[in-house]
Amino acid sequence: MRDRFVAMMFGLLCLNIANPAAAQPYRQLTTSDFRGTPRPGANGAIAHTKCSINFRYEGVGQGNSFRLVSNVSLMVDPYYSWIDLKRVTSPKQLDRILNHEQGHYMISYMEQQELTRQVNRLTFDAYNYKYQASNLFNRIHAKYEELNRNYDAGTQNMRDEEQQRSWDVYFKKRLTFAPPAEAEGY
Repeated sequence: MRDRFVAMMFGLLCLNIANPAAAQPYRQLTTSDFRGTPRPGANGAIAHTKCSINFRYEGVGQGNSFRLVSNVSLMVDPYYSWIDLKRVTSPKQLDRILNHEQGHYMISYMEQQELTRQVNRLTFDAYNYKYQASNLFNRIHAKYEELNRNYDAGTQNMRDEEQQRSWDVYFKKRLTFAPPAEAEGY
């Protein structure tokens, strides 16, 4: 039900940035986040959420190590996200669909927050910080891609209501008890 496009963009930010990136607030998805054209036949999916995580950073030297001044942003692409409203038969079904897609957004949000926390707390080798940053991103991304697969498999793409409720509880706890992304900044 979800295609994740994650763009890792290495680029220089303005040199006047002095603080680690501020975390984006978590938000609730609405039907306006799903403006794309439905693609029936996509494994029977009734909805599709496309999120992007952009990771931009600049290495700032501190002796033989670098800190990264970064911007880790999360975006839902409304033109590639869609709900097949022709197949939605009731407001309750639409609520269930939005709730399931919210879970995919939550997983992307958790990834964005973890990447921000890790970048803010780590130092990198001055000679290969780009490789280390890329490796960190890839490792965290793989973890959350697996979580997404487990989410869809466990909930049977929202058809297993009991498992969906279990995941909803998990997401709520993660949102409530996760440390702030800036907590470990320098």
